[in-house]
Amino acid sequence: MAQALARLTERERRTLLAHEVGGADTRTLAEEAGSTAGAIAAQLNRTRARLRVEYLLAAQQVEPPTDRCRPVLIAVSSGDQRRQREVQAAQHLLECDVCAGLSEPLLERGQQRDDALRIPIAGDSDIVTARTAARRLASTMAFGPTDLTVIATAVSEICRNIVRFAGSGEVVVELIDTPRRGLQVVARDAGPGIADIEAAMADGFSTYGGLGLGLPGVRRLMDEFAVVSPPGHGTTVTMTKWERNDHG
Repeated sequence: MAQALARLTERERRTLLAHEVGGADTRTLAEEAGSTAGAIAAQLNRTRARLRVEYLLAAQQVEPPTDRCRPVLIAVSSGDQRRQREVQAAQHLLECDVCAGLSEPLLERGQQRDDALRIPIAGDSDIVTARTAARRLASTMAFGPTDLTVIATAVSEICRNIVRFAGSGEVVVELIDTPRRGLQVVARDAGPGIADIEAAMADGFSTYGGLGLGLPGVRRLMDEFAVVSPPGHGTTVTMTKWERNDHG
């Protein structure tokens, strides 16, 4: 792991350790860096994906044979299908035996596990499925009834946004231990994106006049919340609820 960490940039390593070991949330890190919580969350996701690749390369004592290898392996590690298409990952894995072998443990990580769920979202029934699955997974940790309801509500609202504004997408719900224990939800879609994130995060903002919580309401429910939404390139919402000692 030390060798893999050494291959990260100083900025990547500093931010990752501050978040995972120091316990700094994305909003605090964003203020220190003069950035946004969404940008920091995206950076952390990329860094984790790269760290998994670098750890695998170090453990197997393999050096990628071409310049295309690392971008492809990182795209596979992140589970970002859009990025995989951009780097033509499928074609590369057919052509490069080294990456084909290295990709197997990375792909296995993305498959359904006892501590992670990947749920396609395309309609109301999927919203119910995601809500129920997130609550069930969270119940395996020391979350009390109130937090379980909060998590289910937040997942419902984010999934409802996917259906309403993008038509379809996916939600990944995962238990994390970094070393804080918690539950992380990543919701992705390939819709039109959010034209003005700052406005969308303002209390009272609504694009459809509904009675839902909206993004500001979901942010208040969760301990960490970040949105990345480049115009025309979909939206990714990352939110985390940390386990507490009390069961309120």
